[in-house]
Amino acid sequence: MKAIIVGGGIGGLATAIALDRSGWQVEVLERAPEFTEVGAGLAVLPNALRALDRLGLGEEVQRRALDQAPVGIKDVTGRWLSRNDATELRRRYGQWAMLHRADLLEVLRAAVPAEALRPGVTVREVHRDGAVVHSDGTTAADLVVGADGIGSTTRRSIWGPQPAPRYAGYSTWRMIVATRPVGEAAETWGRGERFGYSPLPDGRTYCYAMVNAPQSRGGGLTELRARFRGWHAPIPALLGAAQEADVLHHDTYELPDLDTYVAGKVALVGDAAHAMTPNLGQGACQALEDAVVLASAVAGAGPAGLADYDRLRRPRTQMIVRRSRRIGELAHWSAAVPVAARNAAMRLMPRSSLTRSMGPVVGWAP
Repeated sequence: MKAIIVGGGIGGLATAIALDRSGWQVEVLERAPEFTEVGAGLAVLPNALRALDRLGLGEEVQRRALDQAPVGIKDVTGRWLSRNDATELRRRYGQWAMLHRADLLEVLRAAVPAEALRPGVTVREVHRDGAVVHSDGTTAADLVVGADGIGSTTRRSIWGPQPAPRYAGYSTWRMIVATRPVGEAAETWGRGERFGYSPLPDGRTYCYAMVNAPQSRGGGLTELRARFRGWHAPIPALLGAAQEADVLHHDTYELPDLDTYVAGKVALVGDAAHAMTPNLGQGACQALEDAVVLASAVAGAGPAGLADYDRLRRPRTQMIVRRSRRIGELAHWSAAVPVAARNAAMRLMPRSSLTRSMGPVVGWAP
């Protein structure tokens, strides 16, 4: 049986690997001229590492990554609001992996048969019967997987323009700083803005900033340096060492709940199905989970197994979308009194509660 995967990002390539190893003939259509990733750092959490293990790639990803469990959250002075027990996190849930997104994509791309990769092909329309209309013609398949992101052509073709992606209320900047290594991963919450950083395996530092802002509002390093100049070290130094050309800026969106992730011979994975805010670090992780569950669901049943995929994936991913949204709302409170109350409550929360709270997200196994 033949599967066409629309989109050659993390979710699309992982799905191609999983299906190929289940005996499917796969074809990956990617509109970009090559399979590349321009993102910055990426945390691969234990649930996603278990998905990669199922694909036979977990060890290779960990070899390229830094084992970096999240240390915790600080206030703007550097005082801890919450601090994780990294040893207990690893004991209970497994390893964390921090690496560049391009390194993960390289591992995935190398595991897909070269003849299955078709860059420079723009998909224009997808039909429920498995027909895919694209810039090179029309191709029919027994299964079509829409892995084409939050603006998915696959989703719009079959599900229509609604629900449309929804702006979360804050913008995100990401960058990699070469000259200011840090020893641990941490995030700092202020009033309507926050900053995070994490070491990368090669000694560079991945940084991100999130700021309450109107949709499509610009701003670069000059603004970020002014906003965060009074925050604790090493935040001002990291921004001072960053290069404007390395800064990626985008608005933050999520996708409202879909009633189903499948229709006819078509299934959605990753952001095409459940784009979420980045507050739990689960966007790519959930796409990896999707890939292994989808391949398992259709391994013996073919497209008839898509109902099982939807039953298994939709409740879990939509739960994580909601959790991520709530964390973002809490992190982006801006009024002084609620922020002070939030910070006080976070300091009182025991570490054991923080560790247990991660279970429903990172405790997943295929």
